Amino acid sequence: MTAGGRPAGQAEGEKGGVRTALAGLTTRGRSFLAAGVAAAICAYVLGQSDLLRVGLLLAVLPLVCATVLFRTRYRVAGSRRLSPARVPAGSEARVHLRMDNVSRLPTGLLMLQDRVPYVLGPRPRFVLDRVEAGGRREVSYRVRSDLRGRYPLGPLQLRLTDPFGMCELTRSFSTYDTLTVIPRVEALPPVRLTGEAKGYGDGRNRSLALAGEDDVIPRGYRHGDDLRRVHWRSTARYGELMVRREEQPQRARCTVLLDTRSAGFRGAGPDSAFEWAVSGTASTLVHMLERGFSVRLLTDTGASVPGEGSDGFAGASQESADAAGLMMDTLAVVDHSDGAGLSRAYDVLRGGNKGLLVAFLGDLDEEQAAVVAKMRRRSGSAVAFVLDSTAWAQGQGAPPSGAGESCVQMLREAGWAALSVPPGAGFADLWRQADHARSAVGPAPAAGAGNLWSMGGLS
Repeated sequence: MTAGGRPAGQAEGEKGGVRTALAGLTTRGRSFLAAGVAAAICAYVLGQSDLLRVGLLLAVLPLVCATVLFRTRYRVAGSRRLSPARVPAGSEARVHLRMDNVSRLPTGLLMLQDRVPYVLGPRPRFVLDRVEAGGRREVSYRVRSDLRGRYPLGPLQLRLTDPFGMCELTRSFSTYDTLTVIPRVEALPPVRLTGEAKGYGDGRNRSLALAGEDDVIPRGYRHGDDLRRVHWRSTARYGELMVRREEQPQRARCTVLLDTRSAGFRGAGPDSAFEWAVSGTASTLVHMLERGFSVRLLTDTGASVPGEGSDGFAGASQESADAAGLMMDTLAVVDHSDGAGLSRAYDVLRGGNKGLLVAFLGDLDEEQAAVVAKMRRRSGSAVAFVLDSTAWAQGQGAPPSGAGESCVQMLREAGWAALSVPPGAGFADLWRQADHARSAVGPAPAAGAGNLWSMGGLS
């Protein structure tokens, strides 16, 4: 306990509050304080009592304003709403701010500002006039970024000032929101790029709606089963009603491989080769989900989207929008990996899930081109977009390097529909070219099988 009878912690808190209040003095307030002190000293030296009164008035006014402002307790609630919370790169999002005065007293002049990363634009500031008791004020501002990523917005700050402009104090809220800038998605034309044919048969993997994977023989009758599915031979054998399982059309599958090796790409920025590959990956994923494919995203590290099933996310369902959102969130923050090869991705593809394989690849040497060539055996159809990062770094019109063309030719000989991507190329046109190139490529022999390859058309 101190001599004044207060706890030491409380006394230190008040001292800290006084320092905070004095630190909030504006240039005008500091000038008044300095002028008052100077006038008081001159009055003491010259013996002028009137000048002393003026000096005391000038010195006390900013101190009184700082004390009153510091002890003012406004009860306000702030909220933020993003529209939309997920926006493509290069597009604008609007941020709506709302302030509610929940106290019984009106507020004074308020300055509202929100913390925004510099890549989204300048920090927005708003001046709010007197807010009546129980009143609200709504303001909004726009943000835009050409770089994908996840950007925090907030916390929201209130700057309080007195009527004379002698002192300013800042109060901050604790919450913040996140704006996700996803890659640009380009609408793709419908083509006949498919993985597995839709149909029936015991030789293909099927999606079972009413039976499990282990239900390979007729099962016992369950309440609600259609009597037309009763298997009479098994019923006579087991002495109870047995029903047949129903075979459902299989779902076409697609795996999109994104090469993120730092050694495979040069340059940075929204017009770099890597950003084109990420944007092409996003466009392909959204297009395939809309076409009803089971889509899987794979990188050179062997990683996929968290929460993704073994066959990927299913399209043409209620969860397709959520699946697209998860994939876009993953691509919004994807960056270069430290890996030097594509062997991990090949190991994942070797586990099965045959179907359409679409790959976006950077610079390849002969060793990595050989690894990619082997991936063709693990897919029903394979399309590769190979980017020459050296030509991309030089800009449009740069000639392709000889190493890139030789790798593209190696992939074509292995059964890939491989295309070299020139700098600044439009992905929709390359998508059509990939369909024509795929039609001209014959099926590659599968491991342990002949030239049995199922392809189906999709209008």
